[in-house]
Amino acid sequence: MTVAGEIRRRLAALAPARLELLDESDKHIGHAGAAPGGNTHWKLTIVSAAFEGKPTVARHRMVYEALGELMQHPIHALAISAKAPGEPGAPTSPAAESDA
Repeated sequence: MTVAGEIRRRLAALAPARLELLDESDKHIGHAGAAPGGNTHWKLTIVSAAFEGKPTVARHRMVYEALGELMQHPIHALAISAKAPGEPGAPTSPAAESDA
């Protein structure tokens, strides 16, 4: 399974209404933590009812817990936007399948 596929599989535990995952590793070539072939630097947008009433830090912690050891390797950096449905800034269109 690809890194993106494994990230999606694990985040399914949060029952996302929307999940957008972008591999931004190409923007970090030559930086610490970057590896040939990418899969190290990610941007995540996730909308889930599980985040309702929780502060940003708790939402990020939920994402980190779902990803487990992937946060040690292969993920080096993860930019997270975690929203509850209907919150300002929460995407409303169906989940995107982009990993590039």
